[in-house]
Parts: sequence; structure tokens; C-alpha cells
Amino acid sequence: MPGDSTGINNKAKTQNTYDAIVVGSGISGGWAAKELTEKGLKVLMLERGRPHEHIKDYKTAGRDPWEFEHRGHTTLQQRKDYPVIHRGWAASEPVMDSWASEKDCPYTEIKPFTWWRSYQVGGRSVLWGRQSYRWSDFDFEANAKDGVAIDWPIRYKDLAPWYDYVEKFAGISGSMEGLAHLPDGHFLPAMELNIVEKDVAARIKQQFKNRYMIIGRTANLTAPLQARTQCQYRNRCWEGCPFGGYFSTQSSTLPAAQATGNITVRPWSIVTKIIYDKDTKKAKGVEVLDAETNKTYEFFSKIVFLNASTLNSAWVLMNSATDVWTDGLGSSSGELGHNIMDHHYNLGASGTVEGYENETTFGRRANGFYITRFANLYGDKRDYLRGFGYQGSASRQGWSREIAELNIGSNFKEALTEPGAWTIGATGFGEILPYHENKITLDKTVKDKWGLPVLAMDAEIKENELKMRKDILTDLVAMFEASGVKNVKTHDTGHAMGHGIHEMGTARMGKDPKTSVLNKNNQLWDCLNVFVTDGACMTSSACQNPSLTYMALTARAADFAVNELKKGNL
Repeated sequence: MPGDSTGINNKAKTQNTYDAIVVGSGISGGWAAKELTEKGLKVLMLERGRPHEHIKDYKTAGRDPWEFEHRGHTTLQQRKDYPVIHRGWAASEPVMDSWASEKDCPYTEIKPFTWWRSYQVGGRSVLWGRQSYRWSDFDFEANAKDGVAIDWPIRYKDLAPWYDYVEKFAGISGSMEGLAHLPDGHFLPAMELNIVEKDVAARIKQQFKNRYMIIGRTANLTAPLQARTQCQYRNRCWEGCPFGGYFSTQSSTLPAAQATGNITVRPWSIVTKIIYDKDTKKAKGVEVLDAETNKTYEFFSKIVFLNASTLNSAWVLMNSATDVWTDGLGSSSGELGHNIMDHHYNLGASGTVEGYENETTFGRRANGFYITRFANLYGDKRDYLRGFGYQGSASRQGWSREIAELNIGSNFKEALTEPGAWTIGATGFGEILPYHENKITLDKTVKDKWGLPVLAMDAEIKENELKMRKDILTDLVAMFEASGVKNVKTHDTGHAMGHGIHEMGTARMGKDPKTSVLNKNNQLWDCLNVFVTDGACMTSSACQNPSLTYMALTARAADFAVNELKKGNL
């Protein structure tokens, strides 16, 4: 009977209704879940990939190197199945299960684009490099001063208290440097530069104006925090840390959300669209395709936090409300899917350091040094916009150093038990400008395993970045040679967008709904109860690692959203 059917549907809707839905469980999704649940909201967290439990599912973290069947290398079949992952350093036997299936989840490359995806609870927060830097007003004001793209709708003062807030919980170790272009934070004790790095840092500071080599600011604990143990200097972070020694969704934000009793986590849930109500001009919830059963479900909520990762968040928006906006929810400005950014790298220099043969290091520090930006700052003028930083380390070569064939005598074997020469190397990370023509679109001619359209990537670095790359090499060689580094050699293998794993843009923040997708509070101009706080929201890219900024923006937006809910504005 019709009445019975309605009753069943209403019951199902009630069971599938929450105060908030968080799409994605990575760094920003984890923060959204923590903040919203701790403020009393009932939250559904949706993850398109597999469950991945803290400690229990870190299946390789306790193995010794010789216990791996292929000694850390990938198989021929894996090289065939994961061609994108094998374009760089991410293809490693211990973590291959963490990468998304490239066969099941293809994408189209109009221009080369290296997209490393991890579809599991925690996303790439299990795999990330953990470098955590604040941005400054040099970054937030850059677009306006340079006349590039649009101005950020916020400044450092708007985010500073939220940087404090997330640093205290995540646990960022670092040194206080007093640099205007790289603000200090609420740090745990810093890890130490080793003796060679300290000496090179001192020589750089002495011989170059406004150039600083500091220990990296990293989300590795140097003191216990909450229920987490400090870093054990194993440097196997991306296999999952059983000690909770670095920040991840599993070790930090998800346990906090679970402690409230207010969260439901649903893996294997591909969000295919946000359900938009044309009458109220609000989102009612989301549509989900169960990745295991292929069944479709609807979940309802007062607010939606879209944190599926930069490109996937744009994909969800492009598939939503297409009966109202042809190009999707949030597309009224014409900017949805545009302005893709990354950090260009794959270039740097290395050399040998003499005079430290009696010095060595102990442990495996899960961190390196950072040379902060100096180009186009404090009177330094270049023939391009913005700048770059460097990440690197110095170490002694061990038994695995390059050997000549046939050198297998006893004397040679004994020599290999002694540490080798000291080497130092660094990689540049440069800012990419937000070009409107760098974009993603839906390729409806190609479907994934579930019959869904895939993304087509059409983005590249341009003249500004190519000019910068020349200086990244020239300046690094000059600093190393002035510091006494010998046999300095450079490398540059080019950069395809995405390879920096810092995808940003596609749904940028701004001051005007005609030129941006989100407002200053990370709300969609077109649908104010939808918030986007992952890399999609970024208006420019700076040259620092962006994850700490995602955390701060997410905590800030969650606080605003709950206050607006209480006022009845959402």
C-alpha cells in the first residue's frame, strides 16, 4: 500500500540522517570529523576505499628488510598494473596495497599528470611526508600584489590562531627561527641537524643574505602527546606507525572523533553527488555508490564537508546539481575545475663533504633540513614571480654504496663494514601559479570500474616555472660550493603536474562569487551548507608544503559551521 511504502521510506531516511556528513577521511576529512563530533554533531564519515585500522592493518611495519619477499622491490606485474605509481619513488613493496588500483580507477591525461591516490580510511595521511609549514602574508597577499588570478579572502591573522590550534593537537616538531616569511608555530622540541648539516647551514648563513637552512618542521612527535608515543627514528612512517609517532587520521583525529561517540565511519562508499534541493537552495545530503555491492544509497544531513582530495572533490561537485548548473554544483563562476596547482620539483643537487670521517649518525631521523624561500623576498628580484624552498639531508654512505664488479675479496668486505663518505643533497620545491587554463574536466567517454565518468587532466607548468627551475639549480650549487661541498652534481628530470603530490585549486576561495567557488569561510557560494576545506580551496600554492594549512582551514570552517547551525543560518 502507498501508505506503508511511505512509512518504510521515512524510516530509512531517518536512519540515514545525520547532523553532518564528511566526504573523505584523509588529513582534512579527519580534522572535519574531529571538530564536528567534538562540538556535539552526529557525523557520518564516508570513505570510498577500504577500512584501515590503526596498528592492526600496518601489516609490514614490524617486518625486517629481509622478510620482504622481493626485498622492497615491486614485481613485474605491479609495474604493469601501476604505471603511474612507477613514474617516481612511490613504488615500493611495503606500500603497494595502499595505492588505488589504476585499472579500476583510470583517468585521462590530455597533458601528462601524475596522480597518486590512496583509497583507504586515512587516505594519504598514512603516507604523507609530514613536512608542516605555516604560510605567511607573503603568500596570502601574493596574488593581489602580483596581479595574478584573484586575491585570497583571508590573511595570516585569520589563520594564525587556527595554526596554533591544530599544531597543538597534531604535534609539530620544529625550531623557532623568527622568520617573517616562515612564521614560527606551537612546536614540540626540534629534531637536530647532524654535524655536517649544522656546518653547511652556518656557512650558508654567513655567506648569503636572507638564506636559512633549518631542521624540517615535521608532524613527528619528539615528546609523547595524548595517547601517542614519540617518534622512534625508524623512518618507516608510510608503512603506518604502530607507535602513533606521526600525525595521521588513524592515530590522531579519528580516535578523538570516536571518543565522542558521535561518529559513524562507512568505508567502500563512493560519493557520486551532493543532493541539492532547488527550493531551499541547500544540500540535503549525498548519494553513495557502495563500492562492494554496487547498490546506491542516500544519506541526509544539515551540512556537508567535502574533503575527498583536491581533484575528487571537484569531481563530486561536477557531478552534482547538473539539472541546475550544467557544469555542476559550484560552477556558476566558471572556475570549478580550473586553476590547478602543484609544487614543481624533481630537480636538485648533491655532492660530497670532506673532513668529517670520524663523525657518524645514529638512528634513522624521519626528517631532513629545509632551506627557506629567499627568491623575490627582501629586495631579491628575479625575472619570474614567487619562489622556492629546498628539502634535503646529509648522511654517510653505508654498505649499499656503489661498488665495482668483482671486488669480493676479504679486504673489500671489511671495508664495507665502515661508513662511507659524507654526502649532502637537496631537492627544490617551487611555486606554480594559478593559471585558469590549467584545468580538469569530466571525460564521459571513459568509465571507471563502477561505470562512473573519469577526470581528464589538462595542466602543465609554464614559462614562469621553467625560469624558476634554472635558479633552483644555480642557487643550490652556489650554496653547496660556497659551503665546501665537493663534486656537486645536478639533476632535473622535468615535472609533470601532480608529481609533487600537492594538488591544489579547482574550487578556489575568493571574495566574489563571480570569480571564485568558495567564500572566506570555505562555503560554496552556490550552496552555503556545503564546505570544501581540502586542497581544492586553495587560491595560490606558495612553495611550502600545504597540509598544515588544510588542517587550519578545516578547523576554522568547522567552528564557523557549527556556530551558523546554532544561529539557524544553515
